[in-house]
Amino acid sequence: MGFVHRYIQLLSAASALLITAGGLVTSTGSGLAVPDWPNSYGYFMFAFPFSSMVGGIFYEHGHRLIASAVGILTIGLVVLLTRQESRRWVRQLGWIILAAVIVQGLLGGITVLFFLPTPISVSHAGLAHLFFSLVVSLGVFTSPGWRTSYVRLTPINDQILKRLAICTPVIIYFQILIGATMRHTGAGLAIPDFPLAFGQLIPSTWSTAISINFAHRIGAAIVTMLVFAEAGHVLAHHWARRELRRPAVLLVGLLLVQIFFGAWTVLSGKQFIVNTTHVITGSVLLATAIVLALRVHHNWFPNTTTNLKHAQYSSIHLPLKKSGIQS
Repeated sequence: MGFVHRYIQLLSAASALLITAGGLVTSTGSGLAVPDWPNSYGYFMFAFPFSSMVGGIFYEHGHRLIASAVGILTIGLVVLLTRQESRRWVRQLGWIILAAVIVQGLLGGITVLFFLPTPISVSHAGLAHLFFSLVVSLGVFTSPGWRTSYVRLTPINDQILKRLAICTPVIIYFQILIGATMRHTGAGLAIPDFPLAFGQLIPSTWSTAISINFAHRIGAAIVTMLVFAEAGHVLAHHWARRELRRPAVLLVGLLLVQIFFGAWTVLSGKQFIVNTTHVITGSVLLATAIVLALRVHHNWFPNTTTNLKHAQYSSIHLPLKKSGIQS
């Protein structure tokens, strides 16, 4: 199981790199630098000459190469899970991840062939973040802590934290979708100042682009309140639970970094490196919120419940058997 977990860590890193590459494609306006698909200027993807990877072609074709590598790694993941994973629902999650990467590839191709239609482009971006979070979740499920350490811990009986743990990643994901809509409709600088909007708290003039941009800012405020509420609750009431404390602190740190790069994106006029960093940080923020949610709700999952019951049974009956008392 250790090898499977390390393999998933590799796939997670590759997925993060893929999102970064996709962000660079959008940030540099390179989405149609390679106008055909699945070939690149008529070449089979891996046969495309590296000497021709210049300008926007470098970002677009590089994105395709990384996407292909992630697809191959995902196929390998399913094979590994089929051979080494005993939990059926974990194996099924592997197949879901494979289906997601196939759909993601098709959406990427449709995006190029139909000249970057906004709904498809936004769906392509949204699925990329969801894919990354699913891979990270699978990493949690195959980690040594999940299968051994967590089952010996007392289940969380904190309804406030449980609700916050569910709401936070959901709202972060909706915020990512709004951000993707803003990027793919060219609304990133519809409000050119920050933190105010045209020098005011609320814009005095409105358009579709301004509405999308302002909705993203409102979403950022809501995400900020939720993250601080969840992390504050964990630190105030569950400080001793290291498996909750660490992602809670990381969540706050990532949020602050995300706000900084969001502001810098506006103030820099959407400088492409800054803009792309904002995108990948948002994805890692989402994945971290999901990790915290999974740990809060770890007793929902079959292997945890089974192992917990076994641990409780053993803790009661083993001492009795050693003392010669039979139940």
